[in-house]
Amino acid sequence: MAKDWKVSMGENARKLRSSSLSENVRTIIYALLIAMVIRALLFQPFFIPSSSMESTLLIGDYLFVSKYSYGYSRHSLPFSPPILSGRIAGVPPERGDIAVFKQPIDNRTDFIKRVIGLPGDKIEMRSGILYINDREVPRMRVDDFIERDAFGNVRRVPRYKETLPNGVSYLTLDRIRDSVWDNAGPYQVPEGHYFMMGDNRDNSSDSRVAESVGYVPFENLVGRAEIVFFSADGSAAIWQIWKWPSAIRWDRIGKWVE
Repeated sequence: MAKDWKVSMGENARKLRSSSLSENVRTIIYALLIAMVIRALLFQPFFIPSSSMESTLLIGDYLFVSKYSYGYSRHSLPFSPPILSGRIAGVPPERGDIAVFKQPIDNRTDFIKRVIGLPGDKIEMRSGILYINDREVPRMRVDDFIERDAFGNVRRVPRYKETLPNGVSYLTLDRIRDSVWDNAGPYQVPEGHYFMMGDNRDNSSDSRVAESVGYVPFENLVGRAEIVFFSADGSAAIWQIWKWPSAIRWDRIGKWVE
């Protein structure tokens, strides 16, 4: 009788362990599915790897991109599977938005730039001044952008405030006087496409470079940049825990992207 009781207890313990394991597996699967849905339909984290959007976005910024802002295309899904054509619930971007998009050349690489030209617009740079449909975009000199290298050396970069025809204002950098990009265009934006530019005007591969980006199809837009949720200046390696507090840009965490 005692032996049967021990066998029964052992079987119950195995069943409990099996039930607990299956429950944990189901919980993990549900969590992964929820995460995939959130990433595909709502928000996707994005890392800034280059200086093309300085001083608005800095290398080491981590931000959330809203996937629903422009509707959904195949590029809304991981690996851009060819299961959708065009956009579902498409909402055109507004001039001045900062948008993540798939590079038209390969339809794989993520780029982030500002929407400058809408379908049908004529875009041109003349002596460093942006023109949209032959009208000068006003810009005003503001305080310099301050850069510090690893050795503590300081560089001051001229910074300007531009205001687009719809009233959206933002800051741009002018690193190189009389650069090759100070006079570029004119560019005529095709229907269904957008003209994207980096705020760091002399150091940005964008729609001015046909062989790299060119005009961006509406379908290639992934989402709109919304908020910086973390930022680090790169001065601390992942294992240098004692350096983390000074490497984190605390003032940028929670900053809305404009």
